[in-house]
Amino acid sequence: MTPSHNGKLFIETVGCQMNMLDSELVVGALRKDGYSLTDDIREADTVLFNTCSVREHAEHKIYSALGRLKYSKLSRPNQVIGVLGCMAQKDQELVFQRAPHVDMVVGTGQLAEVPKLIDAARERRERSLAVSLDRKEGSRAEVSDSFQSYDPLREPEMRPTPHQAFVRIMIGCDKFCTYCVVPMTRGPEQSRPPKDILHEVKVLADQGVKEVTLLGQTVNSYKVKQDGKLFRLSDLLELIHDVEGILRLKFVTNFPKDMTDDLLQAVRDLPKCSQYLHVPAQSGCNEMLKRMKRGYTIEDYREMFGRIRSTMPGASVSSDFIVGFCGETDEAHQKSLDLIRECRFKNSFIFKYSPRPGTKANELLLDDVPEEVKRQRNQEMLALQNQISAEDNAAFIGRQVEILVEGPSKSEVKRGDSGAVGGPVQLTGRTLCDRIVVFDGNPRLAGSMTTVSVEDCTPTTLIGSIVTQQIQHGSSPLLPILA
Repeated sequence: MTPSHNGKLFIETVGCQMNMLDSELVVGALRKDGYSLTDDIREADTVLFNTCSVREHAEHKIYSALGRLKYSKLSRPNQVIGVLGCMAQKDQELVFQRAPHVDMVVGTGQLAEVPKLIDAARERRERSLAVSLDRKEGSRAEVSDSFQSYDPLREPEMRPTPHQAFVRIMIGCDKFCTYCVVPMTRGPEQSRPPKDILHEVKVLADQGVKEVTLLGQTVNSYKVKQDGKLFRLSDLLELIHDVEGILRLKFVTNFPKDMTDDLLQAVRDLPKCSQYLHVPAQSGCNEMLKRMKRGYTIEDYREMFGRIRSTMPGASVSSDFIVGFCGETDEAHQKSLDLIRECRFKNSFIFKYSPRPGTKANELLLDDVPEEVKRQRNQEMLALQNQISAEDNAAFIGRQVEILVEGPSKSEVKRGDSGAVGGPVQLTGRTLCDRIVVFDGNPRLAGSMTTVSVEDCTPTTLIGSIVTQQIQHGSSPLLPILA
């Protein structure tokens, strides 16, 4: 075992939940080798950046961070700097050209190799490039084999909270939307065996996890044969639903055309399933959807949305939208606003289009919407969504909601230990339909279900107070359960 195994590790993660899970798995493997995590990049012997390529801003952020490390090895000559993930897979040798002090560039399919690549960099000062095949560099089977999912030790310290965890049920994507780099950076679509997923959920439950979020680029495309039976996402949810200790199940991100009735019925009928669906529309205009190669029309999306509403009237739906895509007119933008008004999404993630190298849009379409117009459309859409979110949240005022408590709220964490020792703190949790709720209570409630009376709201949050319940203790009078 080398001295590096007693070193300090700093890791920065940008991008989606898939990246957060990747970082957890990498850290789990390195912690097994004796590394300790640090939040201070200046004291780290190993510095890793787990990267995203979906938007230009995410890449700029990483290259800027790498630039700030240009001279860090002067004071720590043994330091290893690595770039992991989607940007590594996309840019490959370009990372070394832009940041010559980087030791290793590791794609999404090679993360299991990170520990040995760090050792090689430290012991022999070898620069390593470990990436998967390009989609055109081999057969589907060969390319798929070069994007391997792996399952080392889970690392609780890297999770959103100790009670929440992500589980990857599939990797890759075969949709090839014209704006998106994911099919190139994550490879062909591959679903994991149900028995492996069930085992992982049981391990997480044993570690104290109460909420599991199943991850896939298009999670509702999940399909795999096991023991002669075809498992779809609905079957998988049923398989893992009764794992002891798990209180809630979620899954993201859904593709509109794969939103089948059996899945909607499973979410409706399985009590632990969160009645929340994230189904990106991207645009309300058929011409834009065609240019994006989304594979559905706005009429298809409306039909799907209608089935969600008829199956689960109380479910919440969120969406993604791209503003300023190639050729987007004011009329096309208005159609997207109309869709938001019609569907009244719980929330929408709104992005200004930026061309991504390696995509068909970058190759074949002109990025012809001025930046100022993109900014205006972004602000207009955000204002509309915030208005709808505020109105719909206000409908909860006066109601009692059951929530899974996640822990101290963001503002409480920022405030630190300024509150009274042992006293109530501001906690946060989510309802079954995934609305965020904040309330004052005992930190020990984290990981449990509780009932909150909603008294106020913002566009993003319900604000309330815990409901004291009455229980009978033998012949004694009813006593409140205090938070």
